[in-house]
Amino acid sequence: MLTAPLPDLDSLHLEAAKALLIAQHKSYTATLTSRTSEIERLELLVDKLQRMLFGTNSEKVLRQIEQLELQLEELQAANAIEEKHTASSEQPVVAKPFRRPLPEHRPREVHTHMPDHDACPDCGGSLRELGQDTAEMLEYVRACFKVIRHVRPKLSCDTCDRIVQSPSPSRPIVHLSLRVPTPDCPDS
Repeated sequence: MLTAPLPDLDSLHLEAAKALLIAQHKSYTATLTSRTSEIERLELLVDKLQRMLFGTNSEKVLRQIEQLELQLEELQAANAIEEKHTASSEQPVVAKPFRRPLPEHRPREVHTHMPDHDACPDCGGSLRELGQDTAEMLEYVRACFKVIRHVRPKLSCDTCDRIVQSPSPSRPIVHLSLRVPTPDCPDS
C-alpha cells in the first residue's frame, strides 16, 4: 500500500496534526474493514463452490475454487502485513539512557596516567600523541565532594603504528541515597 509523504510535522499546528492523524486512522480502518469483508465474502464463496462440487466433477467449478483460494491467500497476506505494520508503528520508542555530566561548580583534580613505555614495546620506535580518553568520577573527600578527572593519553608509534595506552584505573561503584549539606565544603 502506497502512502503519501508526511508534511513537516514541526510546522503543523496541534489541530492540523490531530486532523491528519484522524484522517490517516480512518483511511487505515476503512482499508482493513474492506479487506476483512472481502475475505469473508471469498470464504463464503469458496465454501459454496465446494458444496456445489460435492456431487459433480465439473472442471469449471474446480478452476473457480482455485482462483478464489489464490485471491483469498493474497488478501490474507496483505492483511497480515498491514496489521504487522500498524502494530509495529504503535510501539513506543524507548529512549537510550545517558549519563548527565558532573556539576561544573565542584572542584576538580586531574590525574594523568601515562603508559609504562617510553618507546614502542614492539619495535622500539618513538611514540607520538594520538588522543586521550577522559573519565570523571565523583569522590567524597573530608565531608566534601570533588571531581577527579582521569586522563589516559593515547600514544602511537611512528614506525609500526601501534597504539599504547595505560590501563584504566579501577572505579568503585557508590550509591548516594541522600544529600547532606556540608558546611566545610566550598560550593555545596
